[in-house]
Amino acid sequence: MAAPRFEGSFLGDIARLPPDAVLECKICWQIYDPAEGCDYWQVPAGTPFARLPDHWRCPRCDGARDQFMVVDTTGSTSLAASVVPSPEAMAPVDPLTGLAAEVARRFEAAFREVHVGQMRGMPIVNETLDVRAIGFRPHEGGVIGVLVTPWFMNIVLIPGPGDDWSRLVVGARTRLDFPSGPYEFIGANRPETGPYKACSLFSPMFEFTSMLQAEETARAALAALFDPALRDDEDEPAGKGPEPTAGGTRRAAPSRRALIFGGGSAAPGSSRA
Repeated sequence: MAAPRFEGSFLGDIARLPPDAVLECKICWQIYDPAEGCDYWQVPAGTPFARLPDHWRCPRCDGARDQFMVVDTTGSTSLAASVVPSPEAMAPVDPLTGLAAEVARRFEAAFREVHVGQMRGMPIVNETLDVRAIGFRPHEGGVIGVLVTPWFMNIVLIPGPGDDWSRLVVGARTRLDFPSGPYEFIGANRPETGPYKACSLFSPMFEFTSMLQAEETARAALAALFDPALRDDEDEPAGKGPEPTAGGTRRAAPSRRALIFGGGSAAPGSSRA
């Protein structure tokens, strides 16, 4: 099997790249910097270009990796003096990490098709937004992440290789506990994605004025999900009715957004009327 190649220096031999080499896509000028890794494909910081997983492609234009060209390296320009990657960098990619990247790609493709084919022009759609899978990562043998679309933002749980969700009932509600509290997930299944469970955060999405704002909110929500400091033992999952108080009045049970964002339904950093 021929060794992977790329365009540019070092005779196009990816194995001869210094581990600190910074490369650029010749199609869209997207940069891959090993010091930063690739959030889109869940590649950790410190991963040399030569150690990117086989499924990795340009996160901006989906171009093949052999379209990338060297733009900078702080290491020696001598091939003989190229730095040997560390054992950590040479370690194989965790299979679940690869699954998370594939699942993110699958969900984005499926819901972009829904957007174009079914939702375009619908009054609940915020057309300033796009479909994006945010922070998909391994979780308890499966995958968790946040799916952002122009009409909703959901936390999604996807089964792992050892899980059998073939009997998952679409529409069935399940209460799941996380460090920040209990959340209600609803069973779903699509031919393009397979079975999954979804927890609604925002719908519709008119509180967001830019994709950047929606992405930042999705990342904040995912991080807060695992923050035990946000937990309140009296919290109930969204969907519960108001709770009675000692004085006989009733207070609304905290919503997922209140739990995650400290009581506000607007995205962090945005103003509310």
